[in-house]
Amino acid sequence: MRIETLRQRLRELQAGPAHERRVLRLWSQALPQHSGRRRIEDFMPRPLRDALPALALELAGLARLRSAHPGADGSERLLVDLADGQTVESVLLPRDGLCVSTQVGCAVGCVFCMTGREGLVRQLDSGEIVAQVALARGRRPVKKVVFMGMGEPAHNLDNVLEAIDLLGTVGNIGHKSLVFSTVGDPRVFERLPQGRVKPALALSLHTTRAELRAQLLPRAPRISPEQLVAEGERYARATGYPIQYQWTLIEGVNDGDDELDGIVRLLAGKYAVMNMIPFNSVDGLSFQRPSWERAAAIARSLHRRGVLTKLRQSAGQDVEGGCGQLRARSRRVIPVYPLVN
Repeated sequence: MRIETLRQRLRELQAGPAHERRVLRLWSQALPQHSGRRRIEDFMPRPLRDALPALALELAGLARLRSAHPGADGSERLLVDLADGQTVESVLLPRDGLCVSTQVGCAVGCVFCMTGREGLVRQLDSGEIVAQVALARGRRPVKKVVFMGMGEPAHNLDNVLEAIDLLGTVGNIGHKSLVFSTVGDPRVFERLPQGRVKPALALSLHTTRAELRAQLLPRAPRISPEQLVAEGERYARATGYPIQYQWTLIEGVNDGDDELDGIVRLLAGKYAVMNMIPFNSVDGLSFQRPSWERAAAIARSLHRRGVLTKLRQSAGQDVEGGCGQLRARSRRVIPVYPLVN
C-alpha cells in the first residue's frame, strides 16, 4: 500500500487533514489508534471511526515479524514477512537506530553482498517501508532510520521519498536522522533537494578506482568516484549535513596504500565522514575480512591525514546477520561468489 493511497482512503472515510495526520502519526509511531486524551468518539467522523479497527489490522499486516535475532552488540536483526509472502530484513541498531529495506532483493549486484546475488524481486511500497519502522518501534524506541537494508533506494525513489516525507513529519524523526544510502544514481542528486524533508546522504564508495568500482558494483551507474564526491559535496553544502561515505573494507581488494592515498585525495577538506566497515563474512564467499587491528590502523592513518574516519562494526556479526543472510537462510539459498581480480 502506498501512503498516498492510504491518504485517499482516509479522505473517502470523511477524514479531514487533522484526522489524516492523527492516523498516520499513531501508525508510524506504533501507537494504538485510540491513543490520546480525547476520545475518538468526540471528534472523529463516524465512517472513519467505524473503519479504524480493520484499517489498523491491515496496516499491521504490511510488515509482520517472522523471526528476531539479537546480537551481543545490542543490535537485533528482524526477518519481516510482507503481506504477499515475500520477506525483507530490518535491523534495530544500538542507540535507537533502525536500518530498513526498500526492495525485495536488489538489482545493483554488489559482489560482496548477499542481497545482490538474488537480484531484484520487487519494489516495496512506501507503506511497507514505514510499516518496518512501526514494527520496530513496537519493540524499542527508534529515533534514526537508515535506508541501507535490502535494496537500492534510488531504484525505488518515489516510494522511498514518500516514506521519508511521512517519517520526517508526523513520524517525528529529525531530517538529518533519516539517512538515504545509495550507490550514486544521478536522480538522487536531483530529487532529494526538492523535498520538504531533506535526508542525510550516505554514498557507497568502496574504492577510489573507477575500474574496480565497476567490478565490485557491476550494475551501479557509471559515475566516477570523483564525480560521486563532487555531487556529494554539493548536497552536503546545500543541506548542512556531512556526507557519509561507505567503504566495505575487503582484505587484499581495497585496503592497500594506493586506496588510502586515493581517499585522502578525494575527501581531505570535504564536508564528509568516512564510514569504514570491515567486510561481513559469509559462508561460501571468497572475500576475507581484514583483522580489526589492520582496520583500526587504516582508520587512524586516514584520520591523521585529514579525513574524518569512523570504524564501524557491522551489526549482528555473531548471528551471521549480514544484509540478505536471514532471507537467504529462510529460503535455503546457498550462494557461490567469485573473487574480483
